[in-house]
Amino acid sequence: MKKHLKKQLMELVGLLSDAHENIVQCLNKGDMDSAVTCLLDCQNTAIAVGQKIDESEGEGTTSVKALENYCELIFQIYNQLINGESCVVDKLYKKLRKSLFEITNRMKNDLPEIKEVVFLPYKASMWDSLETVWKKADADPQVEAKVIPIPYYDINPDGTYGEMHYEGNEFPKDVPVTSYEKYNLEANHPDEIYIHNPYDDQNLVTTVHPFFYSKNLRKYTDKLIYIPYFVLEETDPNNKSALEGMKKFVKLPAVLYADEVIVQSENMRKVYIECMVMYTGEENRDYFEKKIKGTGSPKIEKIKSMTMEDVAIPEEWKKFIYKPDGSRKKIIIYNTSLTAFLQDPEQMLKKIRDVFNVFVEHKADVALLWRPHPLMKATICSLKPELWEEFEERIKYYKDNEIGIFDDTADLDRALVMADAYYGDPSSLVTLCKAVNMPIMIQNAMVISNDE
Repeated sequence: MKKHLKKQLMELVGLLSDAHENIVQCLNKGDMDSAVTCLLDCQNTAIAVGQKIDESEGEGTTSVKALENYCELIFQIYNQLINGESCVVDKLYKKLRKSLFEITNRMKNDLPEIKEVVFLPYKASMWDSLETVWKKADADPQVEAKVIPIPYYDINPDGTYGEMHYEGNEFPKDVPVTSYEKYNLEANHPDEIYIHNPYDDQNLVTTVHPFFYSKNLRKYTDKLIYIPYFVLEETDPNNKSALEGMKKFVKLPAVLYADEVIVQSENMRKVYIECMVMYTGEENRDYFEKKIKGTGSPKIEKIKSMTMEDVAIPEEWKKFIYKPDGSRKKIIIYNTSLTAFLQDPEQMLKKIRDVFNVFVEHKADVALLWRPHPLMKATICSLKPELWEEFEERIKYYKDNEIGIFDDTADLDRALVMADAYYGDPSSLVTLCKAVNMPIMIQNAMVISNDE
């Protein structure tokens, strides 16, 4: 039985004790009508609880048997009262109390308690920030874990909602997906909800549906847990200027509204705490110290555990990876980030073209795997719509000239496992590459070897 349902039913049964007290008071005052009415209410409550248990656990449980015995006792007392038979109130009360004790004991010990845990990812490419947590929950026989991808929208330049996206069909095949349209959060009230989107309405590029904002989700669970979809370069929590730069990653709705926040390290936990204290006041330090945990990022946990045997290389990629003699080229993952592009779009467009030209010269020995940020299109169309056509031209040029692998799939981990080195912009990918000891080179957009 789901933990939340069991709790509800136990609370209902607990109300019977108060009802028994009321019955005794009515009988002592000679108010038989009120006592009979209260008895009928007790019986209806017991029947309703029994029906819920049957629906959840099937028929034949000891809990329902105890409830049936209770209803029989209620019926006997009811007949005594309406037939005007004399009764000793204290004995009647003891019988009711003994029967209720049996019900409570049976329900408490004989009904299995299953915790329901719901995961609400929105982009399939960010699933790795929750995946290892889900796997542990899914493997626990005392947990019912559900993965429910939620829709998100592009935000138009004027701030209105644009195209809706739903990526439920892009998740790994071993992840059973539940439709968000068929799952009622309010009715099910899962024990825990995990999210990886921290922004609510504070993202200028995309937004999940407002129903799934953290400030709303907290109403439908006992525990809302936020795990960032990104990992960050470690920062000195005592460096005030560095903390100012971190606020854009920390001072977010999910950090405020979640019951628990899990970050990549104990050091990052201190960074989060200091940032939130700067934002909300020293009087809240103890609150954030209890809320924020530095137990590690699932993204790092997953990538560290993977090998080449865990990935399937698409057939169309192999012509870029293998030399004519069958030996494998070095693979360089090329990452272009949102931040770098928005800082100087025109220069970045030149730089991207220049990188292509450089790697073409070394195609015999090196394979380039280009992975633009998964929100690149949505970001450009929202903030710099006049530049999307030119960025799209870079993609077309890259593909038409077969410069290398173009990876716009949701599977970031495959690219990281395949790659021998990283080249590109500063981003959370750098932290992941460091975790697996991959060589890293950060590109400088101002350095152009062959200007267009």
